[in-house]
Amino acid sequence: MKNVVVTGPPRADLATATALGEHGVATVHEAQGRTGYLGPAFRPAWSGARIGGTAVTVLCWPGDNLMIHVAVEQCSEGDVLVVATNSPSTDGLFGELFATALAQRGVRGVVLGTGVRDVAELREMGFPAWSTAVSAQGTVKATAGAVNVPITLGDQLIHPGDVVVADDDGVVRVEREQAQSVLTASDARARKEEANRAAFQRGELGLDVYGMRERLAGFGIEYVTHEQHSQGRP
Repeated sequence: MKNVVVTGPPRADLATATALGEHGVATVHEAQGRTGYLGPAFRPAWSGARIGGTAVTVLCWPGDNLMIHVAVEQCSEGDVLVVATNSPSTDGLFGELFATALAQRGVRGVVLGTGVRDVAELREMGFPAWSTAVSAQGTVKATAGAVNVPITLGDQLIHPGDVVVADDDGVVRVEREQAQSVLTASDARARKEEANRAAFQRGELGLDVYGMRERLAGFGIEYVTHEQHSQGRP
């Protein structure tokens, strides 16, 4: 790994990233073919936040947050700081003071493949954070890493400038070049879900709304009366 800070990487259109964030993780994940999800290990430090923004990526050493300090300078309005370590770590690399500095720059949140701390303060500030651990364990600032290079979180390769969407369901990555097409697909999915919601509110069943009823026999499902079942059928 080269110890580099890449400046001025191309970013996805911010309005597109914002709109994807409004759709939320589940819709975006489904709209892009169930790809990009970082997995269930990434959980919000506090519930209720929903963001979409452009990734500033950071690669740190375990227990060392030097490169987060370096990365703050590279962050701007609408970004999401995305932090990985080059081997597993649960130490609390990020807390209230970092959040204060990032909020001043218009950063929308942070996603960490490591630990976060100062959870109560982050909640009070309203600064969103997702991580794989909560830990008061402190860190050092001793080893160089990299900023704005491709990193891997939850088996997903994240490039600087990709869109990151996060909410109570977790985190999903959208490739920068695919952001607009994924937004179009997300818009279509949201319209379909609204139509389905209206059908359910009218009392219709998912079996019929989703066209599953005629397929039940193919699954080997048979309808029998209570009396038939009591007599050993099926």
